Amino acid sequence: MHAYRTHTCAQLREDHVGDTVRLSGWVHRKRDHGGVLFIDLRDHYGITQIVADEDSEALALLDSLKSESVITIDGVVKARSQETRNANLPTGDIEVFAKSATVQSMAEELPLPVAGEQEYPEDIRLKYRFVDLRRERVHNNIMLRNRVITSLRKRMIDQGFSEFQTPILGASSPEGARDYLVPSRLHPGRFYALPQAPQMFKQLLMVAGFDRYFQIAPCFRDEDLRADRSPEFYQLDFEMSFVTQEDVFQAIEPVLAGVFEEFSGGKSVTPAGEFPRIPYAEAMLKYGSDKPDLRNPIIITDVTHHFEKSGFGIFEKIVGGGGIVRAIPAPNTNEKSRKFFDEMNDWARREGYSGLGYVTRKGGEFGGPIAKNHGPEEMAKLYDELGLGENDGLFFAAGKPREAEKLAGAARTRVGEQLELIEQGCFKFCWIVDFPMFEHDEDLKRVDFSHNPFSMPQGEMDALENQDPLDIKAWQYDIVCNGYELSSGAIRNHRPDIMYKAFELAGYSKEDVDANFSGMIEAFKLGAPPHGGSAPGIDRIVMLLADEPNIREVIAFPMNQRAQDLMMGAPSIVSPKQLRELSIRTVEQPKPDAPEATRVDRAGDA
Repeated sequence: MHAYRTHTCAQLREDHVGDTVRLSGWVHRKRDHGGVLFIDLRDHYGITQIVADEDSEALALLDSLKSESVITIDGVVKARSQETRNANLPTGDIEVFAKSATVQSMAEELPLPVAGEQEYPEDIRLKYRFVDLRRERVHNNIMLRNRVITSLRKRMIDQGFSEFQTPILGASSPEGARDYLVPSRLHPGRFYALPQAPQMFKQLLMVAGFDRYFQIAPCFRDEDLRADRSPEFYQLDFEMSFVTQEDVFQAIEPVLAGVFEEFSGGKSVTPAGEFPRIPYAEAMLKYGSDKPDLRNPIIITDVTHHFEKSGFGIFEKIVGGGGIVRAIPAPNTNEKSRKFFDEMNDWARREGYSGLGYVTRKGGEFGGPIAKNHGPEEMAKLYDELGLGENDGLFFAAGKPREAEKLAGAARTRVGEQLELIEQGCFKFCWIVDFPMFEHDEDLKRVDFSHNPFSMPQGEMDALENQDPLDIKAWQYDIVCNGYELSSGAIRNHRPDIMYKAFELAGYSKEDVDANFSGMIEAFKLGAPPHGGSAPGIDRIVMLLADEPNIREVIAFPMNQRAQDLMMGAPSIVSPKQLRELSIRTVEQPKPDAPEATRVDRAGDA
């Protein structure tokens, strides 16, 4: 017999009745029924009920154990009586009568319980993550992640992609988010950077002649955290040569749709080949976001022209000053009190906006100061244009274009949630396309790249030379599902002359490009194919499939919102000896009430 087990805790069935078996696992639950002790024994695979009574030599030992102690049981499989069978367990038709037991590891008092679904503070859960991971929901999430990655990898290979690994230690880039820097011992004063993405390396693989690349790629970004963002994350990174934007879409849609169908638990999924293509400008107008949740039926409309001359002076003044007015319908709100509308306005103010105007309509009668001042006749024209009914309310986001656009998008989401309009039981995908290549930087008072400087401009050199930069679109696209951006991607700019010109329009010289992107630009001068790709985020995919509100629930060992690993104590203070080896001197930051002169240099002399 094996030293620890003949079966897992999920294997035994009625046809094993009478067999002598050995099981090992954790004491999940204990129940004392007056001389008869029941233990749910748990391992990675499942749970088996162990029973011991006065005839069992193991009773005294088992009775003394605390939950989560690790034990090995030798016993005989018995059938449960009909009334005690548990249809919720695969092993629910049997139990194992314990003849003997061996303690492999005695557990002390637990910092949080494993059995049950009690909510515990996140700092406790992360500090004792190895215990938290034993809990059924979290354990299942991590196993779901494993299955999703396995499925993604198989689907990519089946489509002719080859898996390659790219470097973790690379050079820092001036573009994008902040890098995590790694000091070099052999080259004092110089630093590696952990990859924000394998962007340049995967493009260089295309230049090197590999046609279809993919990788389950670790990425690192030193940026502020939120529920769907982690400093360390993984993405399905892929790149293809000799492709158009449509080729990229046709390659990745079956992969994503297939994985979501496989693990959706019966929820509907947008079929491959049917992901809507929504131009960026249309997305910002209709949804107030470039990552729209298409489960929400509310459509935003620009109604600026209705308030160019209006009795409602506030909106007329905003429009006269170059501002805009966006309308967000609130359907079937005739039974909502004024409190609902006022609370929406209060919410907007809490979010940092000046407010959210509104009009009520009940049985065809308009209400609220906007309707009163704008006039019922003009309001009726506006409602007819929007196709709204006699019991539909309306919210307004007014102000400078970007501010009003953003408020309208946030209000659309909140109205949809408050009125329970968000369709459930589905995953709705879309592509956001035709992103602007450039934007006007208000702070720098110049044209700059709006997103990815390495995207190919639509129209290529002709567009760069003959169009207003702010009118140029890029061959750039995002994959969005249920309001979450899963990835950005692009058809890349593979021509040095076009790249130099694009950077020139953004205020960068040829020397700037050569200095900052020497590896890529030199490669492109030696023969580069047209290429493009994308990189869907695996953590977000699993978060959606697991129906979790926070990305940390689907990562085995996540950091907290301050980018700290509470379990391992990272980031940690290192010794002066280590700092000297790296030629680094640290400067301790003063406490808020400490004068500047109290700063102290610590450790290594350069």
